[in-house]
Amino acid sequence: MTTATPFPSGPIRSVSGTTVVVRGDDIDTDRIIPARFLKCVTFDALGPAAFADDRAELAGSSEGPHPFDRPEHREASILLVNRNFGCGSSREHAPQALMRWGIRAVVGESFAEIFYGNCLALGIPCLTADHTTMLAIQEAAEADPAAAFQLDVAAAQLTSGAHSWGLTLAEGPRQMLSTGQWDATGQLLANSTALAATAARLPYLSGFAAA
Repeated sequence: MTTATPFPSGPIRSVSGTTVVVRGDDIDTDRIIPARFLKCVTFDALGPAAFADDRAELAGSSEGPHPFDRPEHREASILLVNRNFGCGSSREHAPQALMRWGIRAVVGESFAEIFYGNCLALGIPCLTADHTTMLAIQEAAEADPAAAFQLDVAAAQLTSGAHSWGLTLAEGPRQMLSTGQWDATGQLLANSTALAATAARLPYLSGFAAA
């Protein structure tokens, strides 16, 4: 679990780091962040709760521990998944929990539409690969957990050592990520002078600041 890496801001053209593989199709948002954690007032403490029930179930079992609990994945920044990841409810807490755990990009076979959009709004690129390619990526990652991976968002390419895989990213999200348009708050702050000038010209805002 990464704690020191700053949250995304501005243009996102690449993501580098180690990976963590979570296998399985149709992993829904309730598994990513169980419903009892939705009572939080802010998202700040959601990182440790990512996959909480799955992790508890695998702890001490013959299959465990869960990938998120394995020491070799504590600093992972790229999540490798399978088909229809993030399905189920539309809770934005799911990508928030992943981001606060340390995930900065997700590569999978496919994503639920709302989950995909929530990730994009946080600056978390979600790129896709076909089934055969995704299995090859996951196998390479599991064979060497310490291996560094480089995700070129603009080129939709994932590389690690001598390995290279072509991915898919729609042109709209590609442009938003590479130009920083995904970061609505950042754009507002960067254009605060122009916004203030526009507000000053609006009759219905005249004297609003003083009031």
